[in-house]
Amino acid sequence: MLEMNELKKHIVTMMLMLAATTALAQTDGKGKQNPEDRTVDMDNPTFVPLVKVTKVKVDGDSIQYLELNNVYVYPKATFKNARQQQAYNRLVYNVKKVLPIAKEVNRVMMETAEYLETLPNKRAKDEHMKRVEKAVKKEYTPRMKKLTYAQGKLLIKLIYRECNSSSYQLIQAFLGPVKAGIYQAFAWTFGASLMKQYDADGTDRLTERVVRMVEAGQL
Repeated sequence: MLEMNELKKHIVTMMLMLAATTALAQTDGKGKQNPEDRTVDMDNPTFVPLVKVTKVKVDGDSIQYLELNNVYVYPKATFKNARQQQAYNRLVYNVKKVLPIAKEVNRVMMETAEYLETLPNKRAKDEHMKRVEKAVKKEYTPRMKKLTYAQGKLLIKLIYRECNSSSYQLIQAFLGPVKAGIYQAFAWTFGASLMKQYDADGTDRLTERVVRMVEAGQL
């Protein structure tokens, strides 16, 4: 049976291989620190709060205004015991660790889709995606081995949140139904699922609360 790190490597890498184009090499150059290598600061925001100064014309006059992040107000979190509080703190820590990776996947995946549209035919696209798959396995395998199993499973869900599609659907769209089925079967063997969706109003309600506050610079 594969070790847990091997499981993480396969499950998460198969998602991240969706997010590669020649642009990836350009954005991941020297001096760039990957999200999984950054120290999580539980006392300071992960994302810098947005403060944008802009202007608008009203009746011929130019009026300046500030554009700010949404500010979310929730009841103070209460815990029945220390174990619940520790679980919440772990959730906050893990979201701060992997949410930047999920946003990276979404951004570069969009660039990938745009690049594929410039290729002349299906054969060219298929050949490009074969090269992409090989390159991204090499790029992301050592990166993903730095995540814990819980962080890898959370990343699957947050990719769904960012991309509005399950990891299975994304793999199917980019690499075809056969590979999507193989990867899903492998993940299922180890108790994971690439079809896992994100239910912001249900089972993932607490995660959504944390994600919103991290995005807004409140955590």
